[in-house]
Amino acid sequence: MRHKIAHRKLNRTSEHRKALFKNMLNSLIKHEQIKTTLPKAKELKPLIDKVITIGKKKDLSARRSLISKLQDENSADKLITVLSKRYENRKGGYSRIIRTRNRFGDNSTMAYIELVDKDFNAKGQDSGPRSRRRGTRAAGSPRPG
Repeated sequence: MRHKIAHRKLNRTSEHRKALFKNMLNSLIKHEQIKTTLPKAKELKPLIDKVITIGKKKDLSARRSLISKLQDENSADKLITVLSKRYENRKGGYSRIIRTRNRFGDNSTMAYIELVDKDFNAKGQDSGPRSRRRGTRAAGSPRPG
């Protein structure tokens, strides 16, 4: 019997699962909408709601807690400055799951998970450290590796 076993394993080790959800949280905060499989979206929904609730406190301890959970200061800043103002009067339910059609390759159920009252301009935004590094190689210099 599966007593006190709460979440899906998703065919991953615990460390892989932890890293997966951390990356998905950061992407969802940054783009405010991501497309993933339905089981991953269902597991991500309580996590994003808890992180936004922590961000609404706006104190130093909340900021440190968010940075330790997300490992990204930009995401923590966006949570505390932008999203906490947006969801100031809302007591919960900051995200929604919208099912879409099945994926062609393996027929798995796909879904969009998005923040309620999302900013439509944030979807294609890419301002992370990787985007700044691209194109920095001087012309004529050899490729690394």
